[in-house]
Amino acid sequence: MRTRSLVGVLLVFCLFVSFGYAQVARDVELRPTGKGYGVAVDNSNGNGHVNGNAKPVRGNGINYHGGPVMLGTTNVHYIWYGNWSGNTATTILTNLAQSIGGSPYFNINTTYYDGSNRHVSNAVSYAGSTNDNYSQGTSFGDAGVQAIVARTNPTDTNGIYFVLTSQDVNETSGFCTQYCGWHTSATINGRDIKYAFIGNPARCPSACTNGTPSPNGNVGADGMASIISHELEEAVTDPDLNAWYDTRGQENADKCAWTFGTTYTTSNGGVANVRLGSNDFLIQRNWVNASGGFCSMSF
Repeated sequence: MRTRSLVGVLLVFCLFVSFGYAQVARDVELRPTGKGYGVAVDNSNGNGHVNGNAKPVRGNGINYHGGPVMLGTTNVHYIWYGNWSGNTATTILTNLAQSIGGSPYFNINTTYYDGSNRHVSNAVSYAGSTNDNYSQGTSFGDAGVQAIVARTNPTDTNGIYFVLTSQDVNETSGFCTQYCGWHTSATINGRDIKYAFIGNPARCPSACTNGTPSPNGNVGADGMASIISHELEEAVTDPDLNAWYDTRGQENADKCAWTFGTTYTTSNGGVANVRLGSNDFLIQRNWVNASGGFCSMSF
């Protein structure tokens, strides 16, 4: 999930591509990085897609490139990294994981499917959590995130392992400057393991929150709720970064980043747009892969 400050840069880039560079647009398509922006891949020889010469299935503003989606119940695993002692985030974000499945919001993801027309289901299960007491210190890169996941000995190929970092932790490949969180997959212990880095917006609220009052009185946790939702919906529809994304390399949640639709004021004066379980949240909208495609909070 890209930071707020990067949105304008991407818009300028998209206009640059759209006007005066038609040949480049035909030959080069961006593929996702999992971090909210795309990188170029040469399609002039037809080999830029996951299935060799196969062209992506286009429609609804987002395209299918032949890779897998996550089917059945998606299991959410939390890895609480750093110092979370006495922080209400552990309750707030656990409630999110326990409540997002079966909601009209997560139902948006059922509009995505694989090459056999098998659709993502509206089913999410909270599989539990572990704690990591700074095994990689307070500053590390992408390899450090994978190392944190690997330390848990992950075995669930239909799960997503979320590395949730405390406020004092920095991810050096671009947290707070290029992204707020990201997702990817890797072969760990011989299995295709999906995982995500979730930065703590309390470290950089101007980049990783929208600036409105926190609905649960915890700026870090409330900001992380939207980032977790963003990475969750991208991981189920594009787990290996080769399934659903558009020509700019944007995945479904990227297309609606930092848009929230209709909001309301909570009892503590915070701003929210959805209630899940026992908490109000301000969570970004997601891209509906139907009726031409649009951002929404439900389907």
